Amino acid sequence: MPPGRLHALIDGVFAIAVTLLVLDLPRPAHSEHLARDLLDSWPSYAAYVVSFVTIGLVWIEHHGLMSAVRFVDRRFIERTLVLLFAVSIIPWPTALAAEYAREGGTGVRTAALLYTAALMLMGLAITLCWRYLLTHPDLVAEPARPFVAAAVRRSLLGALAYAPAVALAPIIPIASFAIATAIAIYFALTRSAVPGQMHRAALTGGP
Repeated sequence: MPPGRLHALIDGVFAIAVTLLVLDLPRPAHSEHLARDLLDSWPSYAAYVVSFVTIGLVWIEHHGLMSAVRFVDRRFIERTLVLLFAVSIIPWPTALAAEYAREGGTGVRTAALLYTAALMLMGLAITLCWRYLLTHPDLVAEPARPFVAAAVRRSLLGALAYAPAVALAPIIPIASFAIATAIAIYFALTRSAVPGQMHRAALTGGP
């Protein structure tokens, strides 16, 4: 089937996910020292920025993917739903990470584990989508097919980069959060050219 309806669902889920992130930002009620209370909530802002950037990067990646897809089948839709599941849960561990990073205690270890595991799941889910297109090139516009393998490698690298963060979460949660932040910064500064190349190739009929 044509990918139009699936594309609309994807954009809707991403939009809701980033909106829910904003709703969890701190809003001190009846504070006599609002500036100080807001500054004390800096982990919430940090978690928001990291999650927003990461979701944004995955959306850009998936937009490039979908722009070159001519048709979708049931298996591809199922893999896309796995991605949307991963994206939709991000606001929950983000809120936990922000809250327990502020309060400290043993709960921060679990929060860090849930947060980094959710980010890793999102990375693996986008890799699953790319991988399916690699093994089913008939779904992809022919001029864009040469770029799929590079996209698989980059997305898998991004997902596996969270493995140290997940491993360190129960031991040194601050290091786990730091790795997640570093990954977001790295991929934001080294944007993949593959989605754009695929989009242009699909539109123009060549690289």
